[in-house]
Amino acid sequence: MQVFVTGATGFIGGRLARALVAGGHRVRALVRDPAAAAQLRAAGIETHEGDVRDRGSVREAMRGAERLFHVAAWYHIGSDDAAQAHDVNVVGTRNVLEVMRELGVARGVYTSSIAIYGDTRGRTVDEDSPCNGPFNSVYEETKSLAHREVALPMMAEGLPLRVVLPGVVYGPGDHSPIRDSLVMLLQRKLPVAPRRTTYCWGHVDDTVDAHLRAMERGRDGECYIVAGSVCELSRVFEIAAARAGVPAPRLQLDGKTLRTLARASDALQRFLPRLPSAYRGESLRSVAETTSIASSAKAERELGWQSRGLDVGLAEWVDHERSLLTRSGGAATRQGAAD
Repeated sequence: MQVFVTGATGFIGGRLARALVAGGHRVRALVRDPAAAAQLRAAGIETHEGDVRDRGSVREAMRGAERLFHVAAWYHIGSDDAAQAHDVNVVGTRNVLEVMRELGVARGVYTSSIAIYGDTRGRTVDEDSPCNGPFNSVYEETKSLAHREVALPMMAEGLPLRVVLPGVVYGPGDHSPIRDSLVMLLQRKLPVAPRRTTYCWGHVDDTVDAHLRAMERGRDGECYIVAGSVCELSRVFEIAAARAGVPAPRLQLDGKTLRTLARASDALQRFLPRLPSAYRGESLRSVAETTSIASSAKAERELGWQSRGLDVGLAEWVDHERSLLTRSGGAATRQGAAD
């Protein structure tokens, strides 16, 4: 079967595209980076140069596809490029889904995120919960807009689309800010962690499996949260530290302190526009005792989806990152570009 994939140069999309090839499908990927395209072609994936923001390139690449996975997204925390976030996450999603409808692609899966709900403030949300915030990042806002104003209305009009909503996706090949923090932990350079900040954690291979199950077993017009295990960020660092035999962060900062630091950072950024993203106000507010907790019960019930235990998944991830550090002499290595 001919399958079209966006985001195939990224963490989730790359694993998904390779899994589709392994399953015997013909995969065509929309890519911007020629170097990344060469890596995909070596894996048996056909590539077309283009960008989700360019509807013409999307149409040319999608032509002839029988199935579609729209995984591409702008994901940065602490960035001030709100215009690009909107162009990729909202306009890009509209382009892909409208071309899907125009070309009559029979079935598609769109990768949303439980970030669309914003800070859940300790509550567990599900597919029927409102996704109107409060939001702490441009990423959350734009993914929510794409979900509410693009995907849901088009499904209501009959687009044969299913939506998957992962939580924090982790594992070998990750290149997110959380991966950066894990590497700092392994290098014994992470003395501080946020207190009570809680996420849902899903291994990348389980997340890819959820996409495949949504395509094969899901229902058109339905959303499926595939979020994984609930765990505080500080506890994740403790588990990882124990696995690696390094100290866990000694100090935990509460939400009030982090929000105060965020306001100071906002003021400082006016004079230091190149302030590292990890120290910008948006980054600090995003971990100020925030929670992103969602139930995967619907996906477990309807798709037969399961997420591996966090201890098992973290052990694999920590071992992988330690091996990379050993090979690089202790220096962090970059493993890819964002979807």
